[in-house]
Amino acid sequence: MYYDFKVKIPKVKGKIYERTIKGVVYINYEYDRVYKPDKKYNIPKRTTIGKKCEDDPEMMYPNPNFLTYFPDAELPQDRGKDARSSCLRIGTWIVIEKLMMESLVDRIVRCLYNDDRGTGLFLDLAAYYLTTENNAGQYYPDYAYNHPLFTPEYKIYSDSTVSTFISQISVEDSVSFQNEWNAIKKKQEKIYISYDSSNKNCDAGDIDLIEYGKAKDDKGVPVFNIGLAFDKTNRIPLFYEEYPGSITDVSQFTCMIDKVIEYGYKKVGFILDRGYFSKRNIQYMDENRYAFIIMVKGKKALVSSLIEENLGTFETDRDCSIRSYRVYGKTVQATLYDDDTTERYFHIYFNASKQASERENFEQTLDRKKVYLDKHLGKEFSSKKNYEDLFELRVNKNGILVSYEERKNIIQKQLKLCGYFCIITSEEMTAAQALIHYKGRDISEKLFRTDKSFLGSRSMRVKIAESLSAKIFIEFIALIVRNRIYNLLKETMLRLETKRNYMTVPAALRELEKIEMVRRSNGLYRLDHAVSKKQKTILSAFGLSAESINDIAAEIGSLLANSQSLINDTDSQEDDEDGEDEVDIFD
Repeated sequence: MYYDFKVKIPKVKGKIYERTIKGVVYINYEYDRVYKPDKKYNIPKRTTIGKKCEDDPEMMYPNPNFLTYFPDAELPQDRGKDARSSCLRIGTWIVIEKLMMESLVDRIVRCLYNDDRGTGLFLDLAAYYLTTENNAGQYYPDYAYNHPLFTPEYKIYSDSTVSTFISQISVEDSVSFQNEWNAIKKKQEKIYISYDSSNKNCDAGDIDLIEYGKAKDDKGVPVFNIGLAFDKTNRIPLFYEEYPGSITDVSQFTCMIDKVIEYGYKKVGFILDRGYFSKRNIQYMDENRYAFIIMVKGKKALVSSLIEENLGTFETDRDCSIRSYRVYGKTVQATLYDDDTTERYFHIYFNASKQASERENFEQTLDRKKVYLDKHLGKEFSSKKNYEDLFELRVNKNGILVSYEERKNIIQKQLKLCGYFCIITSEEMTAAQALIHYKGRDISEKLFRTDKSFLGSRSMRVKIAESLSAKIFIEFIALIVRNRIYNLLKETMLRLETKRNYMTVPAALRELEKIEMVRRSNGLYRLDHAVSKKQKTILSAFGLSAESINDIAAEIGSLLANSQSLINDTDSQEDDEDGEDEVDIFD
């Protein structure tokens, strides 16, 4: 094997020899002489250190032997190996590769592109998003520089190539993946699907999805929305959808149900946040015979009357205590709307600590509003709609605020409702069961926080719609893998006798990144040090051991030895002119 860069042929008197085999001139170096007493002369020990350049008689292509005997030689671009770091971080990549194979993600992606290059780069980008918590394409080469890759021969692509590749990922690719991903899921058992949505800021480019809407953290910039359906029962992300920023969550929900129907899910219950509560959505789920568990604000008119009717009947009843969540709960039956023919199950909860915090927040809101009103007494006042729900305002015909007074009955009612919330279910279950199901949707909420925080997606960094959809698609793949990492770490942590602070996803990935391979003087990569005790615990969550890391590291080293940074010479056989007395030290 010979490197693909040139060096000057060493000028060492009496040590450098040329030898021609099949038209190729090889450069040999005499590194030692051994005296033979019986023959009374020295036997030279030589090895090949390079192959002479055809277009420049003073230059040669060196091999690893040259680096061994001339370690101080001046080499171009850091010994010709600046394209890849001398230290590779392999731990996280090994875990990602294993989970992609187990979940069949790699197989589905391969069916989309039908070539190793496209498949490899796509999976590499997903691994890059997950490992570095970043989605900026210009930094991908930095990641590829010191990590193993899925691309053939570990080829490192430039940021411009990555940008071009992302722009070529089509919406059809995303749809095909989600179709196949849901096709391999079992449909026989009943599952609960947690659905939630979020918005992301984006003010660049001509992208149809980007519109002004009701952003949760409104910064005065256009947004787009993304929804995620999560199988809470099996703890798997199922599919996602992207839609314009002006569309509200409640109106998008029926479209999501249509997708669930198309994917063939029949035994389904939906776990929904309060933002999806509407008569139309309830009716649509009833029409398709889907169950639901939905949160409703305690102060909403629909449930406030039920809460008032049951005040003082369960808040101290120990039979109503749900200790794991530090709440008290009670279940009553009622209809949702006037023409509703089916009685639903209303699970009313009271949380003492929530009551204290909500009351304090409400009192602070009252104080701020009163300060504002005091400052505007005797002045023109045009903000009536923001204050008249809690205050009776007196404004003269000239629009001047004359006086105000608290609406004591309304304020008293709201204070009474602090600490209460309600979950409505279409199926009969206890208050404890309903709360446990609803709390299970926390995973999908964490996935959204993961998408924004851990994958660097607070900003999408795109200019065209195709790139936006492509990045969201890659993020979805990364989220599938990261969610699996989270679940396996959590299961392992529950089995451990003591709580380990390194079993969270960010901490575990940081620890796995410390498993490294380094390049030795012969140009080959070897595992730098043994796997630590902490790393063994983390790896055990994924069915990996120190022995398996050693085996995989050996495979990586072998692949790197045959990668594009070396030129394989298969055209000639290097036979030394001194026969068996010659020593070939090439490893």
